[in-house]
Amino acid sequence: MQTDETGSPVTTSVTARLYDALLQDIVSGRIAPGEKLSEPVIARRFGASRAPVREAIRRLQERALVTYVVHQGVRVAEPSAAQFLALLDVREATEGMAARLAAGAMGAAERAALVALVASHRDEIERDPLGAYLQDQAEADFHWRIASGSGNAILAELLCDQFYPRLRLCRRLHATVAGRGRDAWQEHVRIAEAISQRDGELAEVLMRRHIRAARSALEQALAAAAAGRPTHPPQRHDDLGPAPWPVE
Repeated sequence: MQTDETGSPVTTSVTARLYDALLQDIVSGRIAPGEKLSEPVIARRFGASRAPVREAIRRLQERALVTYVVHQGVRVAEPSAAQFLALLDVREATEGMAARLAAGAMGAAERAALVALVASHRDEIERDPLGAYLQDQAEADFHWRIASGSGNAILAELLCDQFYPRLRLCRRLHATVAGRGRDAWQEHVRIAEAISQRDGELAEVLMRRHIRAARSALEQALAAAAAGRPTHPPQRHDDLGPAPWPVE
């Protein structure tokens, strides 16, 4: 059992609370990339002892969300574009597997909920067709639902607990292509349909294509930014097509 500096036991609930709070502050941008994390400041803010603060920071470091810099202490990570692209390479393989497994593991209610979730995002895309399509609340995230529904606890933990927070931090730091949100939503529609029909092979193919498209869009945005060009594609005036299939 862990103890604090006074010898008292440290409860995991305190550490978990601190970790969750700091995680949200980091991925939301409230604590900026490169900003220093001070144990005394955090302890005072949450009314906690130093030991659970130290443990929460250690967990963040394990997930590459913070880094230790010699003579500077612990700071919020600043992932490079190359690291973001590398994450997407890994993401293609792991999320493709998750989609295939979810098609077989999800029950009827879970599959219907996934379809309804994607359908509920339509209004967001129609309001701003050139806008981003970022789902920051885990429970409302399409990919989180699929990973959680894969039936593979190791894969779900890898993606939901370790991978997605790091991906969210990368999203905050690097440019995206305007209009990619609309395309991503349409890709989600097709993936959800494959899962709802329990076609694991198709779901995996579509998910891999989806991640590759995201990677390609990021590469285009980075190249455009380096060349000083705008990242906006030509304005399109077509609608999003028919609404997704009805939820039964």
